[in-house]
Amino acid sequence: MTLKVLDPRQLPEGGAVALAPALASLSGVVIGMLDNAKIGTAGFYAHLESILRERYGARDFIRRRKPDTSRPVPPEMLAELSGADAILSGIGD
Repeated sequence: MTLKVLDPRQLPEGGAVALAPALASLSGVVIGMLDNAKIGTAGFYAHLESILRERYGARDFIRRRKPDTSRPVPPEMLAELSGADAILSGIGD
């Protein structure tokens, strides 16, 4: 059996996707949190938000919850999240 490993940074046509530069610090930044609507995500993000505020100085959070786990993020929700300096997207199973 052959195992093929795919690089998620590669476009199907073979061109590389440019990654966003890393933030120098989380102090004073706005962090977007995209909740995938699974049962554990909200609680996990609440805990993570408190850590990011208290330990790392994050200024504010834009939290949005997808209407359904299996559907793509609505464009208007992506537009709201675009105001963040960084975005977290996670699965809360």
